[in-house]
Amino acid sequence: MTLMGIIDTLASALLIYTLAQLWSGKRRGNLPPGPSGWPLVGNVLDMPTSHEWQTFARWGEKWGDIISVNLLGQPIVILNSLHAAIEMLDKKSSIYSDRPTLPVCGQVIGWEHSLALLHYGSVWRDTRRLFSQTIGTHRSLLSLSDQLEYEGHRFLTHLMAEPDRLIAQVRRFTGASILNITYGYTVEREDDQLVELVDRAVEEFSLASTPGANYADAIPILTRVPTWFPGAGWKRRALAWRRDRESTFNMPFEFAKHRIKTGKALRSFVAMNLDADVQPQRELLIKNAAASMYSAGADTTVSAICSFYLAMTCYPDVQKKAQVEIDRVIGNDRLPKLTDRGELPYVRALTWEVLRWQPIAPLGIPHYLTEDDMHEGYFVPKGTIVFPNVWKMLRDPTRYTDPEVFNPDRFLPSNGAEPEYDPRQIMFGFGRRVCPGSQLAETSLFLICALSLAVFRITKPVINGTVVEPALEYTPGTISHPRPFECSIKPRSAKAAALVSATQDGIF
Repeated sequence: MTLMGIIDTLASALLIYTLAQLWSGKRRGNLPPGPSGWPLVGNVLDMPTSHEWQTFARWGEKWGDIISVNLLGQPIVILNSLHAAIEMLDKKSSIYSDRPTLPVCGQVIGWEHSLALLHYGSVWRDTRRLFSQTIGTHRSLLSLSDQLEYEGHRFLTHLMAEPDRLIAQVRRFTGASILNITYGYTVEREDDQLVELVDRAVEEFSLASTPGANYADAIPILTRVPTWFPGAGWKRRALAWRRDRESTFNMPFEFAKHRIKTGKALRSFVAMNLDADVQPQRELLIKNAAASMYSAGADTTVSAICSFYLAMTCYPDVQKKAQVEIDRVIGNDRLPKLTDRGELPYVRALTWEVLRWQPIAPLGIPHYLTEDDMHEGYFVPKGTIVFPNVWKMLRDPTRYTDPEVFNPDRFLPSNGAEPEYDPRQIMFGFGRRVCPGSQLAETSLFLICALSLAVFRITKPVINGTVVEPALEYTPGTISHPRPFECSIKPRSAKAAALVSATQDGIF
């Protein structure tokens, strides 16, 4: 077929697709309110190019807790309140538990095999069962506590040696700890190629899964465009990202299989689930689950730990209060352990406030409606994509006093007042799609917070006699990170520094 023939075919297909979507949309009834949009393209021109959660929150102030937009005939509903999320995603979970098909991120790149994007069904249930049995409870994670604490101690050592490389050391810790407990892989070098590979693949997932990132998600026929076609640079990029995704799924899993076969495997998610006579279908399930564990945990933990350091830089009084608790309970002769969590209520509340103050996934992961639904007088059609605006919910002033302020005390009873709403009930999702790795995420965050507070004094840097104020700026994307910021990280005392050094000798 000639180039003009291909162009004509694609143009005709696009016109037919758009008209079909528009005709379908005319029969969908009374959707929730939202910006009016334009003929043919709907709200494509209204959509924000970044930080969508903030725009959706502003729209909510005008149109209400439940709003909708239309992208080339695809209805999208945004839930701006916890009440709306509970009523729809929790109480009607039987029809709101699927995931939308993301043609680019899911099919072209291949992330459809990860738990986050798996369609609701038997494979999804089997994968969640693996997570639940291995890392789904505080008790199950205790069997992996030695490995987590080992990597936490290495984090302190590296950060004390290079305090000006905070983000690099956080990435190293998260990559090393999750590779360790998932595959039994120990990271020995800072420039470990496997860590670099999986970090790159996870970042690519975040970019590819961002709402509105790919027109081909709204017009799936565009995924058939050949890579040489004018304007198909997005597909060449997606196929390069696919190679990273495939390597991320395969390389660490083959490492774990080899270690198991040779009797050298460390305790890990794969080692606990992979039997010698495992069937191919079961092996594939374990491989995809392991990759999901890394992809879901690595980038999110990086974001949370960096937010913790940013908060401690900006709120020295909070830092001091947490350190007073650690000194009183732990003393200064050893480092905190995971088993100390129950004795450190303020530090525990501090980790919850990190999750609330700057949510890791401000729009969560979208849900997909599998049946028509009538809700509060609105008709929400089958096939609607639903986003919970987690960022807005965690800033609801009716639930959180002064929501912009970092204040762990809000989660502790005081003078007979009830603690404010537990942010984990929002942060980790809704309905049957609640994050199965929430225990691991919270445990890792608590460990790093407690260790860092015990050892370091985190302050605003002083450069040429001037105190540098950190910028509270966050990146766009499915997973949002604080943009690079300046902070000063120094040992609290010579004894604290000695404790860190001693961990490398196996003393503590």
